[in-house]
Amino acid sequence: MTQAETATGSIPRQVAARPWVRAWLLVVVFSIFAIVLVGGATRLTESGLSITEWQPVTGVLPPMSEDAWQEAFDKYRQIPQYQRVNRGMSLDEFKTIFWWEWAHRLVGRLIGVIFLVPFLVFLLSGRIERTMVPWLAGALVLGGLQGALGWYMVASGLVERTTVSQYRLAAHLTMAAVIFSYLLWLADSLRQRAAEPAGPVRLRIGALLLLALVFVQFVLGALVAGLRAGLAYRSWPLMDGKLVPDGLMMMEPWWINLFENITTVQFDHRMAGYLIVVATILHALDARWTGSLEAARRAMWIAIVAVVQVCLGVATLLTGVHIHVALTHQAVAMLLLALLTVHVRRVWVAARQTLPAEALRRPLSA
Repeated sequence: MTQAETATGSIPRQVAARPWVRAWLLVVVFSIFAIVLVGGATRLTESGLSITEWQPVTGVLPPMSEDAWQEAFDKYRQIPQYQRVNRGMSLDEFKTIFWWEWAHRLVGRLIGVIFLVPFLVFLLSGRIERTMVPWLAGALVLGGLQGALGWYMVASGLVERTTVSQYRLAAHLTMAAVIFSYLLWLADSLRQRAAEPAGPVRLRIGALLLLALVFVQFVLGALVAGLRAGLAYRSWPLMDGKLVPDGLMMMEPWWINLFENITTVQFDHRMAGYLIVVATILHALDARWTGSLEAARRAMWIAIVAVVQVCLGVATLLTGVHIHVALTHQAVAMLLLALLTVHVRRVWVAARQTLPAEALRRPLSA
């Protein structure tokens, strides 16, 4: 250990840089929040197939002339979505859907720059602690995979389908949620705060299970979007006048209903929403009785946001998936994920005021 090294292996300039590294990570987290909403709007406006090529570098620039616009439109007219759904679309109408998909891809590229450039600056200047480097490198790899997964999703709708595969859409959205939660976890580990008393094991496991349940709900929500299942039953609390609708498990083999049966997919999404509300309320009560004041406050807000989220889900159904309501529903889902991510990290690392290097080395330590 050098004379400038601290007990955790960090040198003074790395300790001093923690607030800056944390701020940078939070900017990336907010950018991911933004791209999820832009992606949601792209899906809701059915714009995702308007750009039929993956050009990571040259695709930064949109068509710059009328001839270039016509060329892009001609390529779109070769795919099934145009031929079966949008035949007769004008060039101006095509431009509207093109801009949504172009904006989605542009924000994705910007996130890559926002992450990579500061990462290299911090790394080369020796301002990132050694224990954190592999975690950040892992985030960089996940970001690259997410870009490739996005194109893999789009490609599913260019040959035979008129929409993208719901499976690939679910994978793409869930990966975005994973990266969002992952980076937020890292950012929160760099926050200096007062020690928080550790809660019982039950409380910590309950928080972790809630986080897992929310990730499952992201998958279910993506399947609903991919199948346009939100348009199938526009009533609440019943579906087609019944609590358990007909046709719930009509496909064979049985498990295919979970992913391809519109009735089952919407039913599962509804039930998971109710389950999350009940579970968050019970968790809030548990935290109030057995946890610290800080944990109880966080759990209370998580329960409140979960209730709001279900209400927005109902509103999304009743308004026929109105774009503003649906995007608000998606935004609050990201907020719920953020609150739970921070809550889980803090209840698991609450026995003492854990230094960032220690938190990263043992992310689930008590």
